[in-house]
Amino acid sequence: MTGAIWNLLLGLAWVLLSGDFTGLNLLVGMVFGYIALVLIEPQVSALKGYPARIPRIIRFLGFFLKELVQANLRVAFDIVTPPWHMQPGVIAMPLSARTEMEITMVANLISLTPGTLSLDVSDDRKVLYIHAMFLDDEEELRRNLKEMEHRALELFR
Repeated sequence: MTGAIWNLLLGLAWVLLSGDFTGLNLLVGMVFGYIALVLIEPQVSALKGYPARIPRIIRFLGFFLKELVQANLRVAFDIVTPPWHMQPGVIAMPLSARTEMEITMVANLISLTPGTLSLDVSDDRKVLYIHAMFLDDEEELRRNLKEMEHRALELFR
């Protein structure tokens, strides 16, 4: 988290020193700040691992956007075509996430994806109950959700 704060501060310093108070200029400042932090990371122990986190975030965003578009298209297709193909149901998915923040992030990502909704977490926080609009292949759905969980948890490690 320290690296992200420093990156933001360097981006804000860039905006202040350049005098151009636009979002694009802030983005440019943050890119330059990221490059600076990558260069000094070996000398500053508080930045350990920060340079590797940004590419992971970008990869996750690409993966999540792809999943989001596919889920939207599937739900839209089912709504537009007269014979509905949905087979709703509830599944229990064992969680690899352990902390409250990790569980909350995974549950929210699942709920953000159309066609799935996080219902509840077991008392021991080891199982997430999910309502799925398309439960024609339970194992494939569980694999896709575990893939999303795995990629989301990579952001924290």
